Order: sequence, then C-alpha cells, then structure tokens
Amino acid sequence: MVRVEKQFSIFLVNKPGVLAQVTGALAAAKINMIALTLMDASEHGVLRLVCEDSDKTREVLRQIHDHFTETDVLVMELINKPGAFASAVGKLAAAHINVNYAYCTGGARGGKTTAVFKVADLKKALRVLQENRTTKKDDRMTVKTPPRRR
Repeated sequence: MVRVEKQFSIFLVNKPGVLAQVTGALAAAKINMIALTLMDASEHGVLRLVCEDSDKTREVLRQIHDHFTETDVLVMELINKPGAFASAVGKLAAAHINVNYAYCTGGARGGKTTAVFKVADLKKALRVLQENRTTKKDDRMTVKTPPRRR
C-alpha cells in the first residue's frame, strides 16, 4: 500500500531530554508514530516523523514546540526482506523521479516495514509505485523492478 501522509520536521535543541519531551507529549496524547528519523547538527537536531493522526500531532506540537514544519511524503508498506527498498527506489529512478531523502522502520523479522519517501514529484511517484505492484501472495508488498536499460 502506498499513500500520501504528513511528515512533521521538528527542530530540536541538541541537549538531553528534548527528544523525550516531544515523544512523551505524543505518547501522552495517544498518538502512534509510524516512522521517524533524527539527524543532528552541532547545535540542533531535526526530528522527522509520520504519525497516524496528523491533525492531533499538529495540535500537540503547537502546544509544546514552536519550531516545526509539515510536508507531504509517500508512505509505503514493504515486506521485510532484502531488495524490497531497492526495488521501490529503482522504480522511482526508472521513472526519473528524484528521491530527496528516505527512511524506513526496522520491521519485524518476516513481517512488514514502512518506508517514507520525500520525492520531487509526489503525484507521479504515487502513480508509479501503485501501478506495478505484484499480485503474488508472497510478494504482495514488493514493487516489481523495471527492466534495465542498455
């Protein structure tokens, strides 16, 4: 399944307890995080996260933090096996869609993982990733890799 979701980028001071404060407030509001990544610079970090309820997430962030932005990203469920992520980005590359950045959850052994893509052309990427899904039961969450160009 591929869908468009809101991603929140929260700019955090790089000191102990700040990450715990943000994630604790989301937990207290019973907001489930789908995926997250944290990158750091010398004085600050950027927490990017996708949650199940973007309206509620926005409300909580406005109450506790004043430095965040929102952007639309693609969220895609993949099977947790070698090549699943590579197959998805290969499909985007074949359609000449740039991936600005991506991250994914670890996934459970033998289960599913969730990939998040920030792409240059959201509508085209959504169409490309939806159109070549396999239908075999075992590969339901894998994207077919396009043939190689010579």
